[in-house]
Amino acid sequence: MNGLKIIVLAKQVPDTRNVGKDAMTPEGTVNRAALPAIFNPEDLNALELALRIKDHHPGSTVSMLTMGPFRAADIIREGLFRGADNGYLLTDRAFAGSDTLATSYALSCAIRAIGAYDLIICGRQAIDGDTAQVGPQVAEKLGIPQITYAEEVQKIEGKTIRLRRRLDRGVETVEGSLPLLITVNGSAPECRPRNVKLMMKYKYAQTGSEIQEKGSDTALYDSRSYLKIAEITAKDINANADDLGLTGSPTKVKKIENIVFQAKDTKRLTNANADIEGLMVELITNHTLG
Repeated sequence: MNGLKIIVLAKQVPDTRNVGKDAMTPEGTVNRAALPAIFNPEDLNALELALRIKDHHPGSTVSMLTMGPFRAADIIREGLFRGADNGYLLTDRAFAGSDTLATSYALSCAIRAIGAYDLIICGRQAIDGDTAQVGPQVAEKLGIPQITYAEEVQKIEGKTIRLRRRLDRGVETVEGSLPLLITVNGSAPECRPRNVKLMMKYKYAQTGSEIQEKGSDTALYDSRSYLKIAEITAKDINANADDLGLTGSPTKVKKIENIVFQAKDTKRLTNANADIEGLMVELITNHTLG
């Protein structure tokens, strides 16, 4: 078959291993400026799945799409270093404070603006929300089928794709028809490392805003169009302003707490019935159980 057009949805997320007292704004949204930013882990699994499809189907292209502030272009560069062909940064102040509903709306509008596609692949969920809603919502808004919890593509033939998906109760093999959206589990293969040749090729890849801000040589980008990371705004995707950002986000965060687990006294037990019964009584008494 001819090459596939694949869009990988990726997100730059705050590193939730370093959550502090300034992690939330007074409005109840994540204070991303106060936390280190990383490539969402399961989106890396999604990128690897896309790259493996590209490896097995010559002529396929992998495009990165991420929504966020200008610094989120780092995610696109990371994708280029690992084998993606191009990328789009969906960025606008109008997107600030978006929950999953507003995010999926903006992404679906951007995908329509980008044009034809065969597969949309994204991680199962992002570590800054753990909702696993954006992928399925994008599929619903685009009116295409979806397969969730995928960890391996077994076969693509014509307009049919067969995948293995991992659920709590076991493993399933399912088929779907293209175009299709896939969400990928963390149990899928880890993403390949950066490729040195690709790093050299794309090390100067920047968005238009970055080129202006850094005063980069525009002649370089005029002669090497592959170094230009496309920027898309709310106006470019013809989005309804009422469905974006905080206005289009019905989800509200009431409060956030930073829980620190501390080790306490340990107790050694034998496999004697008396020890086990004593432990059960203790756990029930202090309401750990029941």
